[in-house]
Amino acid sequence: MKIGLYGINVGPCAQPAAAAKVARAAEAAGLESLWTAEHVVLPDPQAPPSPVPPTTPLLDPAVALAFLAAHTERVRLATGIIILPQRNPVVLAKELASVDVLSGGRLIAGFGVGYLEPEFAAIGAPFAGRAERMDECLDVLRALWTQQHPRHDGASFRFAGVDAYPRPVQKPHPPIVIGANTPPAFRRAVARANGWYGFAMDLAATARCLAGLGEAARRVERPASLGRLELTVTPPPGLPDADTVARYAELGVERLVLLPLVRTGDELVDFVRRAGDALV
Repeated sequence: MKIGLYGINVGPCAQPAAAAKVARAAEAAGLESLWTAEHVVLPDPQAPPSPVPPTTPLLDPAVALAFLAAHTERVRLATGIIILPQRNPVVLAKELASVDVLSGGRLIAGFGVGYLEPEFAAIGAPFAGRAERMDECLDVLRALWTQQHPRHDGASFRFAGVDAYPRPVQKPHPPIVIGANTPPAFRRAVARANGWYGFAMDLAATARCLAGLGEAARRVERPASLGRLELTVTPPPGLPDADTVARYAELGVERLVLLPLVRTGDELVDFVRRAGDALV
């Protein structure tokens, strides 16, 4: 089981010294990956389904991971997730390729469709049709990362006669992970991604999602070039015991991204060290 850490750009890790200290501790403890969260803006006042108060500090994922690339050598750096329909994918392709280059090929590119309508409105991105826009954004990223002469002619984005270097270090591109627990997300992961990510899921919820992925696999074709779908889950907050980790593994989960319950950078460093001792 690969062990990752969630929230490397949130809360105490929104401070550079704390983020660097936690990242170095995670690498020393043998953790496999560091994962960011994303919300560009949050509703104020907080109201469901907004996940956190509007004053929660959240660094931009690409900026945070580029910073952490300079403070680490081996640990993988993951966006978990970027809300793709809110982004200009041409600009994002450049940003994420830059992270992959600066990190020496350690990026995992996780994306989701988003669910907070006030956030879309503030950014100026349409909330309706965001699933279709996400699929087109994935096409744009792949075109700019892999095509010798990138071109795209879609509903929202069109280009030809342009190029963008440097390309990502990883070939054909950094692994793409789709996060969410809905049937459309399952189908998108099977048809278009290298991995699937489920957030804050206990064993029962994970089993239901894996059944959904299995149903999607029976309905949509998976390109052979994508290989096996890698399964990543963030379990409920805290440090799971070895038996719980083994039960996730029995379901087919290959990576657990831990969600700590801490308030300070020092507490987070202690959590990382305990996770390494217990699970790595």
